[in-house]
Amino acid sequence: MSGGVRIVVVMGVSGSGKTTLALALGEAWPATFIDADDFHSDEAKARMASGRPLTDEMRVPWVGRLAAELQRRMVAGERVALAFSGLRRAHRDMLRATGLPLRFLFLHGDKALIAARMAARRGHYMPVSLLDSQFDALQPPSGEADVVALDIDGAPEALLQAALAALRDAPTIT
Repeated sequence: MSGGVRIVVVMGVSGSGKTTLALALGEAWPATFIDADDFHSDEAKARMASGRPLTDEMRVPWVGRLAAELQRRMVAGERVALAFSGLRRAHRDMLRATGLPLRFLFLHGDKALIAARMAARRGHYMPVSLLDSQFDALQPPSGEADVVALDIDGAPEALLQAALAALRDAPTIT
């Protein structure tokens, strides 16, 4: 079991490739894929779709629902690959507070590349106009021992291999 890690949290701003990587990890690791977007309230999705970012206070109940779901999945014996923005340290800490054996993979890259990716996708509630607010809200996870930073400038397969290596090299959780 990859260093004791049972939950991988693929984090980063919208458009960084969280869902793509978490889905690939679900297949290759293997694990149950969960998209944090599915846990947003209808009101939160409508707010973002209208071009207004969520506040930290609005995100807290969402992160609480995710933490509860991760705990439920662990009790069921599952491994999980979660696509979750994790922009704020406090929200990452809420997941850490569960005590679950997790590892964060921080997807980072050039804003122009991410904007182009967002513009190319269809059917997503998050407009490109909110990308600046995502970068403004981001508290980079520098100095957080359970986070591995992965640059998104490359082929998806290379990113997957880097993610799998990070999980293999993860220290045992005690």
